[in-house]
Amino acid sequence: MEETRQYSAVMGRAAALTGVWLFFGAVGASGQAALPERLPLPSGGVAHLHETMSDRPGPGLIYRFRFVQDGFEVTEGGFDAVMSDLQYLCDSYAVPRLPSVGPQPDQVVISLAGAETVFGEPTPGVAQVFEAFRVENGVCIWEEF
Repeated sequence: MEETRQYSAVMGRAAALTGVWLFFGAVGASGQAALPERLPLPSGGVAHLHETMSDRPGPGLIYRFRFVQDGFEVTEGGFDAVMSDLQYLCDSYAVPRLPSVGPQPDQVVISLAGAETVFGEPTPGVAQVFEAFRVENGVCIWEEF
C-alpha cells in the first residue's frame, strides 16, 4: 500500500513537471502563444509538434513525440515515405531534445497524424501512425512492433 502511494506521488510530480514543460514550450517570452515550429519532412510534407509525453505507463521510460501534418494520409505503397519521415523526426527533432542527464528513455515513440487527437483515444477519419525507436549513439534505431 505504501509503495503504491509513493509511486502515485512520484508519477503525479512527473506529470505536473511534464505539463509545465509542455506549457512553457508553447508560450513565448512575451506570454503569447507561440506558433508551432514548422518541420519540413523528407516526403515533402510539413509537420508540427502537437505534444510530448513521458508520463504514460509502458515498458520502461518512454518519450512520446506526437506530430501533426495537415492532410496526412497513409497510402498504399507509402510505407517507405512515412518511415523516412518518422526516422527524420526522431533523429533531427526528438534526439536533440532528450535529457542529457538523468534517466534515459528505453524507447522514443514518434507519431504522425492528420490532425491533433487525444492520446489513446480512437479518432475515426484521422490517419495516424506511430513507431518505436531505441537511441544508440545519438541515432534512432527502429524497433519493429
